[in-house]
Amino acid sequence: MKAAIAGGSMVFAVHLSISVMAGFTAVDEASVWLFSGIAAIITAASIYAYTAFYLWRKIKPVEELLDALIAKEFDSVSVPKHSGGDEVGVLLNKAGEASEAVEQEFARLFRLENYRKDFIGDISHELKTPIFAIQGFVETLLDGALEDEKVNRHFLRKTMKNVNRLTILTNDLMEIAKLETGELKSYIQPVYLSDMVHELQDMLAHRAAEERVELDFRISDEKIRVMSDRNQMRQVLVNLIENGIKYNKPGGKVTLSITDSKASPGKVQVKVKDTGIGISEDHLGRVTERFFRVDKSRSRDKGGTGLGLAIVKHILESHGSSLKVKSRLNEGSEFSFCLKKA
Repeated sequence: MKAAIAGGSMVFAVHLSISVMAGFTAVDEASVWLFSGIAAIITAASIYAYTAFYLWRKIKPVEELLDALIAKEFDSVSVPKHSGGDEVGVLLNKAGEASEAVEQEFARLFRLENYRKDFIGDISHELKTPIFAIQGFVETLLDGALEDEKVNRHFLRKTMKNVNRLTILTNDLMEIAKLETGELKSYIQPVYLSDMVHELQDMLAHRAAEERVELDFRISDEKIRVMSDRNQMRQVLVNLIENGIKYNKPGGKVTLSITDSKASPGKVQVKVKDTGIGISEDHLGRVTERFFRVDKSRSRDKGGTGLGLAIVKHILESHGSSLKVKSRLNEGSEFSFCLKKA
């Protein structure tokens, strides 16, 4: 557009000059028309050259950008920027926005693909142990141990233990898959935490007694209500308290405390603290990763899947909160988060 306007102005200027010159000099009409024709040809050629150069200079970056996108060479993509308001400038800016959107989408797809590969690898690894164990026990029973009353029930109990482990693992996998894909929604509503605390005391007392761990539940106000999904928040607390029991020492203690948050007015702080084996500083940043275990042999022996804290992380994120972890080896750990008051 700018090139056409510039070219038109040039043609007008040339014809004006010719007309003026023809009026003040004794030039015959044929010469005027010849001179005018030559000037028009030169002007047209100039306009074409200027326009071609203008468009090439503007469109060349778009061509390079599209070539890089076709080759998926995002590192070499140079997004053109143009501050002009003409049509070519608008096209350049749109091409730049489109390239950024394509790059972000490819990055998202790469992350999903890597997640899928890692997830399948993790699942395969986790399923191997109980499946091979079940296979070994069943083969031994079929080879004759089934008739030996000294070992048959023992082998069947071990088989059942691994079946239960597979069931728990499958349930946790379904849960975290729904959380990570957003399929599982949180139904946020006012919830009395005191009711949940009493329920957890009854539910986990036997487990704690078996491990010789004391449970200490403290709530500053029985009337405290928070905005949360009751079932999901119950799952968060069960996972945290069970971890405190599982990774504790005989004679140890797990403390659940619920108080008004001093740092964040209008929120309630929930803490689960134990006197267990603790977590090294190198591992603190990985405790919420899928299938990550601080003590792998102990976790498997206790029936852990390595998904509990990953599930906790996703549930808290859906509640607009986050899990904070403090720990020292052989001294214990503290997990805390905040919830909005109802």
